[in-house]
Amino acid sequence: MFAIIETGGKQYKVQEGDVLYIEKLEVTEGDSVTFDRVLAVSKGDGLVTGTPIVSGATVSAKVEKHGKGQKIIVYKYKAKKNYRRKQGHRQPYTKVTIGKIQA
Repeated sequence: MFAIIETGGKQYKVQEGDVLYIEKLEVTEGDSVTFDRVLAVSKGDGLVTGTPIVSGATVSAKVEKHGKGQKIIVYKYKAKKNYRRKQGHRQPYTKVTIGKIQA
């Protein structure tokens, strides 16, 4: 059984026990979070899709930790104009473990 959820403007295909790195949530570590924007759920008899969400379907998860991703370098450069700008960025994330899918 799997589900497709939406969080942080992105969509994820999840199963029970999966570990995800999603956009940062304002939840403390160790707490549980419930995703109610479930776009599709796979059951034993087939796939149930929502319009746009499946009513009554939820996915519960436990927040493991918060952190920052690896640094990426944003470098702007214009040839022959002595223009160079270097900037770094680290995207914050939340690590969650998927618990139960209810549909």
